Amino acid sequence: MAGRLLKVSSVAAAVCASSGFYLYNQRIDLNDLSIVRFGRAAATTAVISYDYLTAFRDIPYGTEKYWAVKSEVHRRSAEKLRDLCCANRGTFIKVGQHLGALDYLLPEEYTSTLKVLHSRGPQSSMEEIRQVITEDLGKELEQLFISFEEKPQGAASLAQVHKAVLPDGRTVAVKVQHPKVQAQSSKDIIVMEFLLQVVHWLFPDFAFMWLVEEAKRNMPRELDFLNEGRNAEKVASMLKKFDFLKVPKIYWDLSTKRVLTMDFEEGGQVNDREYMRTQGIDVNEISRNLGKMYSEMIFVNGFVHCDPHPGNVLVRKCPRSNKTEIVLLDHGLYQVLNQDFRMDYCRLWQSLIKGDMKGIERYSRRLGAGDLYPLFACVLTARSWTSVSTGISQTPVSNAEDVEIRTNAAQYLPQISDLLNRVPRQMLLLLKTNDLLRGIETVLQTRACSSSFINMSRCCTRAIASYKRRKTKSRTRRLQISLSETVSLWQINLYELVLWIRSSLLARWICSMLSCLSYTH
Repeated sequence: MAGRLLKVSSVAAAVCASSGFYLYNQRIDLNDLSIVRFGRAAATTAVISYDYLTAFRDIPYGTEKYWAVKSEVHRRSAEKLRDLCCANRGTFIKVGQHLGALDYLLPEEYTSTLKVLHSRGPQSSMEEIRQVITEDLGKELEQLFISFEEKPQGAASLAQVHKAVLPDGRTVAVKVQHPKVQAQSSKDIIVMEFLLQVVHWLFPDFAFMWLVEEAKRNMPRELDFLNEGRNAEKVASMLKKFDFLKVPKIYWDLSTKRVLTMDFEEGGQVNDREYMRTQGIDVNEISRNLGKMYSEMIFVNGFVHCDPHPGNVLVRKCPRSNKTEIVLLDHGLYQVLNQDFRMDYCRLWQSLIKGDMKGIERYSRRLGAGDLYPLFACVLTARSWTSVSTGISQTPVSNAEDVEIRTNAAQYLPQISDLLNRVPRQMLLLLKTNDLLRGIETVLQTRACSSSFINMSRCCTRAIASYKRRKTKSRTRRLQISLSETVSLWQINLYELVLWIRSSLLARWICSMLSCLSYTH
């Protein structure tokens, strides 16, 4: 027996030694091995699951101590998940970023912890960048650019961007995909799917399979930079009436599935209030224009840029015209809304703005929420049911209400999870987009301002009228629809004018009062 054990251990030692020697000679990074990535993910999942299974023993549900312990477990688990994403990189960081954007859907401990992943993208070496460019464009770096900055302008989960200069002197941004992410992404998604199924088996209330479904559907699109270039050109054409919007021009002769070359655009991030103050940029104008863009994309065109985190939205003053501009970057992730979904979504938002409870229930149910329609309305608007009932345009957002919504996200996680598995897949990226835009508005302190609801109302009115015109063959009926649309738009314009007059008179009254007070002193 001892002899057999000696033989087995000798063989095992020889195999391990030869494997180690092979890996060393091949210079293989252990992070590239699927077994290592799977092992790391499985170990993290096991530790987090064990924590949730054992942390609440002998603690009565609903007590103050229960919620305190739950918050601690959420925080510990979020930190472990963040570390896993940073270690496995690529698809894991992308999914972690998605979770970090769901401010009003997930517990605050998760979203605040995972938000850092937007600034922790992996960085490929210059040697790897050269290799990808040479393989895809067929020429050496020096033959394509007269200068190429080795330090990237930014590194994200799937790619990094370098500033370069073309032979004709034009400055461009070159987005280069990390060389290993393509091969790893499909395997990583399989790992995530398996581990989420295990977690769902342990915790039946945890039903986040929608996350894997979204990753499966969207990752191939995001890894195709030619698709990103086409999206950029499409949205630039679609929104060309907005002279404040700038989308980088694509250089197709220097672009492939892994390399995207475009105009280099300057600007500060949309959440940088100090930059805007020093540049003389009006935060209300930025918020208003951002709302116009996204209302047009969502309600009128049904083609939506779904990754508006601050690094992808730049603001600046145009040096020639001195007008404020918004630069929209990273066009890899778009959601196409089908017509029926878009119309139901338009009518739901009209009902939410007006406080039409029958309309809220009807269109929420049509969008798959079922009897969870009150929760759906709160999730969609990030407002309390009290505010939804009175009409979200009628009640300003208070800090107390914001805290209430975030607290409820933790308490109603099983119901939110159920809701996200019910609604159409188109809704998932819209919810993420809504939360990212709300995050920007919160930083700019322009949350739920009247102009955003006015823009949404205009776009919903135009979209529904356009849909009705296409559905009828009667010229008379088309004329009626157009007249009704014109009247509705004029009513919205009149309401906007009244609000402006009120604010102007109020401002004058305050100034007059201050002048009187200073004069008396």
